[in-house]
Amino acid sequence: MFSNILICCVGNICRSPMAEALFRQQAATQLNEKTQILSAGTQGLIGHAPDPKAIALMAEHNLDISGYGGTKLNTELAHWAHIILVMETSQKQVVEQRYPTTRGKVFRLLEDERQDIPDPYRQDIEAFKSALILIEQGVEQWVGKLR
Repeated sequence: MFSNILICCVGNICRSPMAEALFRQQAATQLNEKTQILSAGTQGLIGHAPDPKAIALMAEHNLDISGYGGTKLNTELAHWAHIILVMETSQKQVVEQRYPTTRGKVFRLLEDERQDIPDPYRQDIEAFKSALILIEQGVEQWVGKLR
């Protein structure tokens, strides 16, 4: 059973906090109550709040991520996670290179589509909306798989 789920992007202030919030929302009703979901970044901006555009989009989903503080992926988190979901192929490679024991448990959020989710950092709201649509698809798929 995959009860410890880690979601990663680069800075942990845009995509992965949005994905974590959506995953938690869906997991609350569809997965085991013991399921834990965290997020981190391969180059995590430790303690930084999410991007204001990400906060605004999540508020539209009645999810508050404003109090979240960025976390950097580390050995402890890599070991804790039963499954690590990343946004891009390059992140999968970075995670597996830095933490060789993660091989076989790192997948893209849109693994089935063989698709990366582009980083909206420092882009307009439309880039965030596009990323969010893809994140929602990936979260829905993974919750379905893990059910």
